[in-house]
Amino acid sequence: MPFVAKLDDLGSGAWIALSILGFVFWWPIGLALLAFTFWSGRMSCWNGRGMSRWQAKMERMRDRMDRGGDWFGAPSSGNRAFDEYRTETIRRLEDEQREFKDFLERLRMAKDKAEFDQFMAERRGRSSAEVHQPSQG
Repeated sequence: MPFVAKLDDLGSGAWIALSILGFVFWWPIGLALLAFTFWSGRMSCWNGRGMSRWQAKMERMRDRMDRGGDWFGAPSSGNRAFDEYRTETIRRLEDEQREFKDFLERLRMAKDKAEFDQFMAERRGRSSAEVHQPSQG
């Protein structure tokens, strides 16, 4: 079974791609490949390889939290004064970004309102001009 071993080396993505190709060419082939991958344990995250990956991710996250980093930000530099400065600077920049987005939204709204008011004024001007013109006929 060298073909199966090659697909196992490529990972579950290769089995998924092969199943999709099977469905494209003839649906019973795709269905058979899909059933084989599930029942053989190749798509399960509980097999040995999947659990070791899960454990490695959990260990990396635990290490990062132990070093003082937060979930999404940078890890601690070891210098508390710098870490506080960096946190405050990032918070300030996020506030400025939020204020700038609000400013742009107000600017767009004002521009849209001005264009709409101009359109309505032109429309009222045309309709009043049409009413005052005598019809020729």
